Amino acid sequence: MFNELDTVVLSHDLKELGLARGDVGAVVHTYANGKAYEVEFVTGEGRTIAVTTLTNSDIRPMQRQEILHVRTLATA
Repeated sequence: MFNELDTVVLSHDLKELGLARGDVGAVVHTYANGKAYEVEFVTGEGRTIAVTTLTNSDIRPMQRQEILHVRTLATA
């Protein structure tokens, strides 16, 4: 279970939102005792790219040995 403001990692691509596996987001709301989460994804400058509802199968915690990576956001 994740708590609000936890950093999470996307487990798979969400092409319709321009998000890719490995993108990092922040939990901004928890629904029904952890059955779903509202997660915000932002650019390095803090511009919101997406806020979407995800489940435990869509996200995972960031691991201690992982390093953040930068990618260019595809434009629609």
